[in-house]
Amino acid sequence: MKKSLIALGFGTLGLGIAEFVMMAILPYVAKELHISIPTAGHLISAYALGVCAGAPMLTLARKLPLKNILLGLVTIMMIGNICAALSPHYWFMIGARFISGLPHGAYFGVASIVAEKLADKGKGSEAVSIMIAGMTIANLFGVPLGTSLSTLLSWRLTFLLVGIWGVIVLYFIWKWVPQVEGLPDTGFKGQFHFLKTTAPWLILGATMFGNGSVFCWYSYINPLLTHVSGFSANSITLLMILAGGGMVVGNLLGGRLADKYTPGRVAAVTQITIGFALLSIFFAARIDWLTALLMFLCTMGLFAVSSPLQVSILHFAKGGELLGAACIQVAFNLGNALGATLGALPLKAGLGYQYPALIGVPFAFLGCILLIVFSRKYETKSYKRSKTLSSDKAK
Repeated sequence: MKKSLIALGFGTLGLGIAEFVMMAILPYVAKELHISIPTAGHLISAYALGVCAGAPMLTLARKLPLKNILLGLVTIMMIGNICAALSPHYWFMIGARFISGLPHGAYFGVASIVAEKLADKGKGSEAVSIMIAGMTIANLFGVPLGTSLSTLLSWRLTFLLVGIWGVIVLYFIWKWVPQVEGLPDTGFKGQFHFLKTTAPWLILGATMFGNGSVFCWYSYINPLLTHVSGFSANSITLLMILAGGGMVVGNLLGGRLADKYTPGRVAAVTQITIGFALLSIFFAARIDWLTALLMFLCTMGLFAVSSPLQVSILHFAKGGELLGAACIQVAFNLGNALGATLGALPLKAGLGYQYPALIGVPFAFLGCILLIVFSRKYETKSYKRSKTLSSDKAK
């Protein structure tokens, strides 16, 4: 495995802990900041909105070397998480979470392009999945560690560790990631030109609805497992490791299957699986072992669609790859914000913690429908045309 891809993965590891740990430690943050759990869910949305605000800023940095952009984004990640660790009250924490989210989409966008440029021929999706693997490892080890620290000491230590980890990421990106050839400058307007076609909107819409479906449920995973499924608070760390394991497996499968089949087809099958899994969680939430198994399946699906969708947007965003790759993360995090907000509605109405999963079901199926349309109408034709051009060049 190339060191450069590992360095990029170190960055997504830090971003992954910052984003996903909030779901696991939500009750601890709510208690210390003297707010309710549904109100604390806004801290998830604040991060997601930071992602949405930060990604378009890439258009202003399009002329800079890609490596330099990565270093700047990691610096912002450090600042945001250190501010979160020092937050004295709810509104300061909201601001800190917003700042923490600013580099997220932009980092994934730039790192996806760098990873694909460094990939061996025909291994683009796999290279992107290696870069994304840092986020799955964050959920396998980083989030459980953050949960343990929150239980035993303080949730603030988790965000402080992410800030310190940023220093390590800066070093390894500087040391291991080479200066790759930049993208042709199509101008400010040229970056947005790909949005005039339908295919990117189908990808972005499917991403938003698909991710939103999972986050309706996953945003409130801790109280679901403890209050409904009957798990003890001490077992949450192990359950978060299980969830992280699902993400690792899903990410590896998604990357390899997308190189073998078309990315849209892989994502569509995964998305419909997520829909049925969420529906099953609603009905089986009181059966502890089945809920844990379905949690593994859902988190596996969440990351199985990640690299296929990231590669798909690069393929259909010619001339605006930098913005397109960042936009997919905007869509992911708009889904996060949408899911956390809508998932809180049944809780505010006094319903049980299994109801957010039910809210997510129609969004999962809607994401699947958009992916089927994309795959049949655009992706199949595009890949056939690419293969024809390749065979003509070979002749």
